[in-house]
Amino acid sequence: MTRVRAGGYCGPVRIATWNVNSVKQRVPRLLPWLDQRQPDVVCLQETKLADDAFTELLGGELDRRGYAAAVHGEARWNGVAILSRAGLDDVVAGLAGAPGFPLPEARAVAATCGGIRVHSVYVPNGRVPDSEHYHYKLAWLAVLRDVVAAGPESAIVCGDMNIAPADADVFDPDAYIGQTHVTAPERAALASLQATGLRDVLRDRWPSERVFTYWDYRAGMFHQDLGMRIDLMLASGQVAQRVRAAWVDRQARKGTGPSDHAPVIVDLDEAQDGDIGPVVPPPSAAPARRGTVRLPQAP
Repeated sequence: MTRVRAGGYCGPVRIATWNVNSVKQRVPRLLPWLDQRQPDVVCLQETKLADDAFTELLGGELDRRGYAAAVHGEARWNGVAILSRAGLDDVVAGLAGAPGFPLPEARAVAATCGGIRVHSVYVPNGRVPDSEHYHYKLAWLAVLRDVVAAGPESAIVCGDMNIAPADADVFDPDAYIGQTHVTAPERAALASLQATGLRDVLRDRWPSERVFTYWDYRAGMFHQDLGMRIDLMLASGQVAQRVRAAWVDRQARKGTGPSDHAPVIVDLDEAQDGDIGPVVPPPSAAPARRGTVRLPQAP
């Protein structure tokens, strides 16, 4: 685990989470996005870089922008990071006692930023229901729950949960029958994590909106708005009551060389761009009729 220091920060806080699906590939998108959106704390997932390589690639650029970085990565897979210009203290890489597959994987890093305990997590995919990787996912989530439950009270868990909390969080529940991300045990594990006192701040703010954070690269899923909401920001009561805006930056999924995920952004204490809604800009396609679209990976 490598830590790069930068200066402190005070004032309203903008927190974002983004599965970049390879930070090396996403540099041309990530740096301009930081300049445009000006987040104070950024949780990254699926960085796919060892710690030294991350620092060599981005250390100078982040330092010039005032960000400290706590990174926990691997050379080819997984990897998480926290970028912060709101302070970066008490950094912990990994989850104590978490299972591996078979060895521990770089899927969690935590730090205190502006008085908030921030967790950047990349939950295991699960692959196939009832597989070894699926049971690893559930066991890993149980350890995450225990870590969060141990405190502190001011906390936020950000990242790719690889779980859609409800049927409303996928474009068509029928399309996901027999798939991971939507099964009852996965949703129960997520609910158990939230039962530690965490609020799904995006859904709380927009309870009935159609809003997704992930669209498969294949089959034109993004352009048809055939997605799912699996990138979450779960905040404790102390943090949730400070939320003034919560939205998905869909613009970051457009254009050349995007990740297959879009960032989720939450403003605390002050709505930097106003309370602009969960999706920017609006979806480019009307919802498909239920049962008419198959997933690209479906047999």
